[in-house]
Order: sequence, then C-alpha cells, then structure tokens
Amino acid sequence: MVFTKKQIDRYSRQLILKKIGTTGQKKLLGSSVLIVGAGGLGSPAAIYLAAAGVGKIGIVDRDKVELSNLSRQIIFNTNDIKKNKSSAATDRLKKINPEIKVYSYSKKINKKNINGIAKNFDIVLDGSDNFLTRFLINDYCLKSKKILISGAISKFDGHVYTFNFSKQKSPCLRCFIPRVPSNPDVDNCEYEGVLGTLAGIIGSIQANEAIKEILKIGDTLCGSILILDGLKLSFRKVKLNKRTNCYCNEKKR
Repeated sequence: MVFTKKQIDRYSRQLILKKIGTTGQKKLLGSSVLIVGAGGLGSPAAIYLAAAGVGKIGIVDRDKVELSNLSRQIIFNTNDIKKNKSSAATDRLKKINPEIKVYSYSKKINKKNINGIAKNFDIVLDGSDNFLTRFLINDYCLKSKKILISGAISKFDGHVYTFNFSKQKSPCLRCFIPRVPSNPDVDNCEYEGVLGTLAGIIGSIQANEAIKEILKIGDTLCGSILILDGLKLSFRKVKLNKRTNCYCNEKKR
C-alpha cells in the first residue's frame, strides 16, 4: 500500500510515532471495529477511531436522537434530534474521514442478528447501557474469539474492560458479574444520572484500547479493570482473574 499525499498529511502525527509509523497506520486502515451503542461512550470512541484511520467502522443503535442526549453524546448536534442515531453517527464519521468505510445498523442487537452484524469486524466496542446487551455481546465475542472493549459509566464513576478471547487466559464479563442483575437497567444513566464529561473520558479510553490492540503496542488491559473516580480524578487498575467455574472456562462449558 502506498500512502497518498492526503493520507500522509491526515495521519502525519501518527506516522512519526515510532510505535506506529507506516506499518502501524496500514494496520489501522486495514482494521475493523463494531461499536454497539452510539451513546455517551460510543460517540467519542467512534470519533477518535475514525480520525485515527480505522478502515471499517460499524455503528449499531436503533434509537433516535433526543435533546437529553446532547449533553454527553458529542457525535450529534441539535439538528440531529429525531434522526436515527446510527445513521446520524455514520454521516458525521464520513465527514470526519471520508476515506474510511462506515456502516449503519439501525436495529437492536440480539441473539438472532449479532453474528450477521459482528462476524466481519475484528473488534467489538461495547457502549451499550444495559446488562442484557452486555452479556449477549460478551458471550458472542467469547464464542467467536473476538476482542471486546467494554465500558460502563454511572454518576461520576467509570469502568473499562478489555477481553481478548483469542487468548485462553482472558477472563470475561461473567468473571466479574456472574449473572444478570435482577434489574438489568440498573446501570442505565436514565435512572442513575451521569456527568457528560465522564462519558467522553471512558469512551476515549475505549478507543485508545482498541488502537493498542490493533497495533499490539503498550500494556494490554486484558486481565484487569480500569476504574475511574471522576470526582477524585483517580484511576485504579484492579486485577480480574478468570473464575474456574465461569462460563468462559472451557472445561466447565
């Protein structure tokens, strides 16, 4: 692959990084990320991945843009209200980087359609807002041996997880949360509230983790949970061990 002058200009600040260079940029352009949820987490993640030159991005979201979304879902503006989120998000990404391929999936992801949507993407970035969807994505990525970058936010706190299911030692979401809570919407910001800037921080970290996994650089977050306290501005990395009796333990499946 030979870079055009426009590509050299666009990605110049990445190309001069020794850990990226032309080889790394080619990897980014040849990579693909599916983003589930174009909300507070998916918005900043999608913007940064598109800007970085991830060659193929999919956006899954069946909802429409509402006024209450605009405080944290920065991929949208006031003119997008009542538009479908996935379509509005993909339109914005095409304007940010017209060279990449962007796909809109205006539907709720479920057991019947997840494989058809996700099978052609290398990495799944989970920005969903409910446990049922998170567990569905976790189980699918585990079965398909995909990389999953998952984020969660509530009030002033945020979590980021990286699960690399191509590795036998990778834990999964069920190692941390064995079963769906009795109220699966308990982590939905509609009920608990959330600071908009927190969504930007966690979503950006998810994008950063995806880029690291694509390029195979830096220290992987796989096997740990990154926890952010937005009020204290403190970060903690807590080790997440693979439970012997978990769904992800093949001996128990």
